[in-house]
Amino acid sequence: MKPFAAQLRAEIQLVLRNGEQLLLTLGIPVLLLVFFSLVDVLPTGEAADAVDFLAPGILALAVMSTAMVSLGIGTGFERSYKVLKRLGATPLGRGRLLGAKIAAVVSVELIQLLVLIPVAYALGWSPAHANWAAAIGAIVVGTVAFGGIGLLIAGRLRAEVNLGAQNGLYLVLLLLGGMVIPFGELPGVLRAVARVLPSGALADVMREALAATGDRPGLAWIVLAAWAVASPLLASRLFRWE
Repeated sequence: MKPFAAQLRAEIQLVLRNGEQLLLTLGIPVLLLVFFSLVDVLPTGEAADAVDFLAPGILALAVMSTAMVSLGIGTGFERSYKVLKRLGATPLGRGRLLGAKIAAVVSVELIQLLVLIPVAYALGWSPAHANWAAAIGAIVVGTVAFGGIGLLIAGRLRAEVNLGAQNGLYLVLLLLGGMVIPFGELPGVLRAVARVLPSGALADVMREALAATGDRPGLAWIVLAAWAVASPLLASRLFRWE
């Protein structure tokens, strides 16, 4: 377990020491949560209603930031610099290397929850009838889905192209994922697309679990589970270690 623990510690330190990664995983979610909760620009009306709508979506955004973008960009550069190839040939092995990356993602997500949930409560969030078990289950399934997408892109593209692709996809999924903009505010065609995206599915499931205001939670669970199965399978088949 010593090689695994050492690699896990290194993975977490890399994230915490990288200013861009911290901005992505903590800064942007906190800023979006605070800004849209305090500024009356959402169609939810009062600030309390706004934070009740936003908090579940921002928690979903945090999962996407870490499991897809942070993991994908870091892995892409490690692959480009042949770090993955070298680590895979050490006693650590590929299995424990992947395990350490997964554990690091989970660790960062726990930090995000410990930061975002108190901020949401301070802004007036009151999830009186929240189903935290369902929310945690959604986070686990969402992590698998977004992790597979991030690794799929990182394992096929050059590091610089991967960087742009991950950030571009992040922006698209943020805007169309129902995390900040309600599904009902999107045009008909975009609304249909949003419901089959992993971001839209995760946001809808989280909103149902924590506020009982999901748009179509049954469909969202099916979509999210499908992404959680398909994206890791594709990543495992198409990923190139060098």
